[in-house]
Amino acid sequence: MTRLKPLSIELTLTVKTYDVDFAGIVSNIVYIRWLEDLRLQILAEYLPLAGLIAAGVGPVLTRTEIEYRRPLRLGDEAVGRMWVSKLGRLRWEVTAEIVMGEEVAAAAVQTGIFVTLATLRPAPVPAAMREKWESGR
Repeated sequence: MTRLKPLSIELTLTVKTYDVDFAGIVSNIVYIRWLEDLRLQILAEYLPLAGLIAAGVGPVLTRTEIEYRRPLRLGDEAVGRMWVSKLGRLRWEVTAEIVMGEEVAAAAVQTGIFVTLATLRPAPVPAAMREKWESGR
């Protein structure tokens, strides 16, 4: 996969029987789970969660905005893409698309912060993440 955006990842998402509602359409909550999978993959590749936790820091999601554009159905195979679209001193934002072929099935933006686990107070975005984002990796 060619990385076009900083801190980007891509995952194949296969719709399973437990992902659909009575009409055979992927439930809205499944997209939220897929966003979590994508965000965790960004951390796994660029800022491993185990290292964060060992340093006493953890990521916290503060906002999710999602637009459902076309339904996905049982057996569909989609691709989830996510990248860090903004990085401030304390906040980070990821943008995601779940696509089927050339069509975007859902588009989302999530905002988060990092917190000091002992106090649950905001912590600066980790330097390692900032360095990778600024270098375009």
